[in-house]
Amino acid sequence: MSTTTTSPDTYSELLSKIESRTAVCGIIGLGYVGLPLAGALHDAGFPVVGFDVDPNKITMLNAGESYLKHLGDELATGLRDSDRFEPTADFSRLSECDAIIVCVPTPVGRHLEPDLSYVLDTARAIGRTLRKGQLISLESTTYPRTTRDEFLPALLETASQRLVSGEDFFVAFSPEREDPGRKTHNTKSIPKLVGGLDDKSTELATKLYSAGVAKVIPVSSAEIAESAKILENVFRAVNIAMVNELKVLFDRMDIDVWEVIEAAATKPFGFMPFYPGPGLGGHCIPIDPFYLTWKAKEYGLPTRFIELAGEVNHRMPEYVVKKCADALNQRSKPIRGSRVLIIGMAYKPNVDDTRETPAVEIAEQLMELGADVAYHDPHVAKIKGLRKYPGLEMQSVTLTEASLADLDLVLIATDHDAVDWSLIGRKASLIVDTRNAMTRASDVCATVVKA
Repeated sequence: MSTTTTSPDTYSELLSKIESRTAVCGIIGLGYVGLPLAGALHDAGFPVVGFDVDPNKITMLNAGESYLKHLGDELATGLRDSDRFEPTADFSRLSECDAIIVCVPTPVGRHLEPDLSYVLDTARAIGRTLRKGQLISLESTTYPRTTRDEFLPALLETASQRLVSGEDFFVAFSPEREDPGRKTHNTKSIPKLVGGLDDKSTELATKLYSAGVAKVIPVSSAEIAESAKILENVFRAVNIAMVNELKVLFDRMDIDVWEVIEAAATKPFGFMPFYPGPGLGGHCIPIDPFYLTWKAKEYGLPTRFIELAGEVNHRMPEYVVKKCADALNQRSKPIRGSRVLIIGMAYKPNVDDTRETPAVEIAEQLMELGADVAYHDPHVAKIKGLRKYPGLEMQSVTLTEASLADLDLVLIATDHDAVDWSLIGRKASLIVDTRNAMTRASDVCATVVKA
């Protein structure tokens, strides 16, 4: 990695602020990544300014209320009661910050092309108040060379003065690795990768993150850090696609894929269990691999594994709907007019995160076929304003013995711990289970079809 000649005053002054915990940290995007990171840096002793374009988030944080249920109100209350944290929608205040961390979405478009508009608009906003002695770290997952070739130029595009990266200000990439709802790891304990556009940027970002995160691993460049994050998500997407494909095959062969995985997992080496489901959800796995497939075209190389994995995983909701139709057909009932209850709208257990959730796509497909669809989710009270389905509005219904007995089919899309699986097993008559959830229930009287 090339070494930049840096003004000792600019670098040393910023380093001193970070080491003394007096550097003002600005977090842009107070969502699943930004809010817990703001908490971690605040707990480390830094003054933190949180930026978000959603005024509702600012209002709730000022009231000490969390809009992310898996984090609880304790974090929000602690931030509210501190004189070292302030949420704001005023981006002109970025000039007050010595370190700015960008945690904004990187979605894909209708044709799976990368949408960097949030990242680049944020870079331009930072550029308008860019000054000497600032560190900017990008955490949003993207394809290799984004930080150097697109984020940095966007920063400089709106800068009011001539500033030199690695000399007057510093830029790094440190990919988020959040997994909402996971109990074994959190923002403070998940190892953090850091790669700068130059040595000094790497050193400053490593020092900053080390204050709030237990283990920080510097790498030789921003490109290594960007590529590592993409590799992590491609690895998961490909393996999930493989087990989803095997699920379909084993189902046709009348073999229980869940028991197969459990048996294979007894091997103490050379095997890592992945589990099938109704499709991919969340912000990372359904989206991030396509950033690399798009970038690969610039180099004239096909990414066949990634594209095939995407095809398999994106077909799973359609497969689940067909299993529902087949199960109803066995009872001489068409989908049209059937009363279907979906258990779980969140994309994964025990969180309220509905980003890219396959449950919504399944609901849409069932409704298009004429089913009367409702859902129950203890963590998601209502569905409204989703990116892919902006017109869809639904509210969670209550599970009762009477309501379950009145259904034609219960479809399990998400296996939340808070769901009464035994009640479902006793009172539902027909269940399509995409998560092997009914193994938790006792006294199952219903017909259970695994999907």
